Amino acid sequence: MGKFKVLLEKQEMIILDGALGTEMESRGYDVSGKLWSAKYLLDNPQIIQDLHEAYVRAGSDIITTSSYQASIPSFVEAGLSPEKAYEFLKETVFLVQTAIKNVWQGLSLDEQKQRSYPLVAGSVGPYAAYLADGSEYTGNYQLSEAEFRDFHRPRIQALLEAGSDLLAIETIPNGAEAAAIVRLLAEEFPQAEAYLSFTAQTESAISDGTPIKEVGLLAQFSSQVLAVGFNCTAPHLIAPLLEKIRQVCDKPLLTYPNSGEIYNGVTNTWHDDSKQDKNLLENSKLWREQGVQLFGGCCRTRPEDIKQLASSLRN
Repeated sequence: MGKFKVLLEKQEMIILDGALGTEMESRGYDVSGKLWSAKYLLDNPQIIQDLHEAYVRAGSDIITTSSYQASIPSFVEAGLSPEKAYEFLKETVFLVQTAIKNVWQGLSLDEQKQRSYPLVAGSVGPYAAYLADGSEYTGNYQLSEAEFRDFHRPRIQALLEAGSDLLAIETIPNGAEAAAIVRLLAEEFPQAEAYLSFTAQTESAISDGTPIKEVGLLAQFSSQVLAVGFNCTAPHLIAPLLEKIRQVCDKPLLTYPNSGEIYNGVTNTWHDDSKQDKNLLENSKLWREQGVQLFGGCCRTRPEDIKQLASSLRN
């Protein structure tokens, strides 16, 4: 039994982490460009490790690597060789492992007994993250299954080789891509554990229009996908989405939405959402009533938000 499955069976509520790019910007770092926050893997990886440590201190049970925006093609375009790019993908895991160890060693024995030793989730972002054109919010791109596999394979291999405890297949807006990744895991990485998290713009489908029933069944029939849900999605959509996916899938549910603002992928700006009147903690308490087990935050959330989730939901 893998570490992720053990955690799901052992712990009634599991706290994920929050955004990296948001916290970087708040600390004065520039995250513009195609690599986004991943460019600091090349220039100053200590910045990323410091942010991971902040989320461990906040109470996260699972820390996600900074590989969401990173891929072999994106690093090659930045001037690296494919071999060097592969090593930097592995480095995203090592940074999390070091961050967890550093914070854990500073906890008292009583503090350690009150929580699980955090797991490392290797972030597998969509092909859209490589495009860096906002299509995470539309899913409007088409590749063959072989092309999707070729894109995701080396990153998944690097993350697992470096010691990721699970894969966070996250912010997936495209049904064909999700199916390709799940089949890739089954055929080439059969020992890997994962969770699968989608983006959605309506209550009935993920971002490219693939019905919730279809992606829910994809998760239900994968022995490696141990939890499923939604991230980088407006909070007011989460409850109806959870209701629909629960109709076809009985696996643990997860939510880590945006703060409640709306992102404009054309102008790269955020705007208030008139439909959002609750904060992350208030929403998470409601989703808990729907059976959600894993809680966190995505864009525009920060360590303080995760700290509030951890302290309130655990109590």
